[in-house]
Amino acid sequence: MALISNPKLRWIVWSGWKGLCPRCGKAPMFAGWLKLAKTCPACGLDYSYASTDDGPAFFALCITAFPLMFVVVWVQVRFDPPWWVHLITSVPILVLGCIASLRPFKGWLAASQYVNQAAEAGAADVSNDPNASAKADDQP
Repeated sequence: MALISNPKLRWIVWSGWKGLCPRCGKAPMFAGWLKLAKTCPACGLDYSYASTDDGPAFFALCITAFPLMFVVVWVQVRFDPPWWVHLITSVPILVLGCIASLRPFKGWLAASQYVNQAAEAGAADVSNDPNASAKADDQP
């Protein structure tokens, strides 16, 4: 049995973690380390839909930093090294681990938004008129 049996989830993870376009899977979705390209150079997908906000930072903290922090605490309790050992080992490992995981998490979230056709809550009602929801509330 495959680790990820759902083909939709498998595509999201594969394209997102590799940083490839979630539509075609051929071209990179990033124009820089964390900056999404405007469009896919292969299929022309417009990446303006992607609004990952602070999601990558949240996942980097929860999935990367917390487990690494447990290792740091274990090293402290088990070996009781001086503070400078943590300064030259633990701090760089935590910083590099979090920074290195930001891009895969951002790609995963952007791919997930595309594949699942995610939209902001209530965005279908508002469409292009930002005052549409206020107007709807005023009507009897």
